[in-house]
Amino acid sequence: MLVSSEGCKAAMMGWPIFIFGLLCYVLGRSQQLALFELIAFIFVLAGILLIKRGGGALAQLWFPFFFMLFMIPLPGALVSMLTMPMKMAVSYVVEHVLFWLDYPIARTGVILQIGQYQLLVADACAGLQTFLTLESLGLFYLNVVRHTSVIRNVAIGILIIPISFTANVIRVIVLTLITYYFGDAAGQGFLHGFAGMVLFVTALSLILALDTFLQWYVKRRTATSEAQG
Repeated sequence: MLVSSEGCKAAMMGWPIFIFGLLCYVLGRSQQLALFELIAFIFVLAGILLIKRGGGALAQLWFPFFFMLFMIPLPGALVSMLTMPMKMAVSYVVEHVLFWLDYPIARTGVILQIGQYQLLVADACAGLQTFLTLESLGLFYLNVVRHTSVIRNVAIGILIIPISFTANVIRVIVLTLITYYFGDAAGQGFLHGFAGMVLFVTALSLILALDTFLQWYVKRRTATSEAQG
């Protein structure tokens, strides 16, 4: 980046961006609004980069600035609006999967009843934060491997959504079965955190498996096109 932007003129547009970032920080700090403080961090960095190295440097570092957007918390109203449908969907799928496997399970809203135990599918189990985390990891993975196939990149980016949902369903199923076989204390103790590890391992494994499949598909499609040509 330093080499490519060597000799570039400072972009005067950096000063308004820098000042805007400082104003956002003052507002966020004085009113205790974490959203504005984090936004200010991004604008201040962008402004300094434009002032010192010009627009070429910012163009080179577009991905780190885009990636920092994932650290900005979503508004509470939006989180509440998205969380409930996701909790309902997760609990619905878990109920039907375990019922199909002949477990004594029933559901009332987001409460699962299995045997003598009741489990509440909480906000943390809804998958919204999981989706955002996995989406950021998926985009970081794509930036590291730098695939040249647009189809492959877009497909991985989009399919992270069902992968995140599937991994979260597996997590809730694991927690439900742990509670059913070992009791409520086991389901809320160490194994609860272990189920979270299972979630991310499952999701990352699915992302890698998907990438491997898409790599095979793209190569096969390329070979077929060359053979026909």
